[in-house]
Amino acid sequence: MSKNVVSYMRVVSGEFKGRPLKSVPGNTTRPTTDKVKESIFNMIGPYFSGGTVLDLFAGSGGLGIEAISRGMNKAIFVDREYKAIQTVRLNLEACKVSEDHYEVYKNDSERALKALVKRELVFDLIMLDPPYKKQKLIDLLTFIEKYNLLTESGYIVCEHGSDIELPEEVGALRQTRKETYGMIGISIYQIHKGIEHNEVQE
Repeated sequence: MSKNVVSYMRVVSGEFKGRPLKSVPGNTTRPTTDKVKESIFNMIGPYFSGGTVLDLFAGSGGLGIEAISRGMNKAIFVDREYKAIQTVRLNLEACKVSEDHYEVYKNDSERALKALVKRELVFDLIMLDPPYKKQKLIDLLTFIEKYNLLTESGYIVCEHGSDIELPEEVGALRQTRKETYGMIGISIYQIHKGIEHNEVQE
């Protein structure tokens, strides 16, 4: 019987630079490599003056923790796997992140988004790193746009297979950057200022 191997990444830059991060045990979660993580934040930051990040398929929590390290003042981590939630908490503790800077929830993405809408929360940065399925990402982008979960100047970062082509526009969201790193593709969306934002009807 094979044993679960826990590998390590690190916080690339900011307040917690160099701190080691555990990956989720087993092979069901695919961590974002340090190289890709650094490239992502160079495209959208690289540093922030406050703000709130949603790490919706948190895995180890590496993306959300990186955002806090680089200046975001709050992160919400969501994952449906218990092992992932345990790993997020271990990594937050290892980085000595203050408890008032994060929330961690075991939930699936759809329920979590509906709960965030009820709380009337909006985010400056939303990280979407689901299993590599195009339709899942389009559905998530559509929901986020419809319910105005992104601030006017915010970013949505989608991580997906490099063979996946996401649409250039989803409602008022426009793809502003697309990069490929081997088998990994990154697509970044922002609200297109020329398009009126949705008014959600009850």
